Amino acid sequence: MPPKDEGLRHLFLAAGYSFKGFRAALDEPAFRQELLLLLVGGPLGLWLGETGIERALLVGSLLLVLIVELLNSAVEAVVNRVSYEHHILSGRAKDLGSAAVFTSLVLAAFVWLSILL
Repeated sequence: MPPKDEGLRHLFLAAGYSFKGFRAALDEPAFRQELLLLLVGGPLGLWLGETGIERALLVGSLLLVLIVELLNSAVEAVVNRVSYEHHILSGRAKDLGSAAVFTSLVLAAFVWLSILL
């Protein structure tokens, strides 16, 4: 087994893997739409939030949508890697990921409406 990367080398390798993941996510239309939502809503949330907590909630709720979308895309990639054949568990895994993204969008809408109204 090769030696485990530690310290600064590990940090640089991990950052590289992360950027590779972001590049892969940009191939997903849903990720691009949610990224656009963050690029517009992020600065708007910083401007509209009256306190640090409000700004953190407004921007953080949009970041959470992206995080959940990344995890959903990862689940879909693994399911597709296993097989493109229809299987009830594959469909369930994809549906659960979609439900998680939807729930994060509902949470973001709730946070924005609660703070701005």
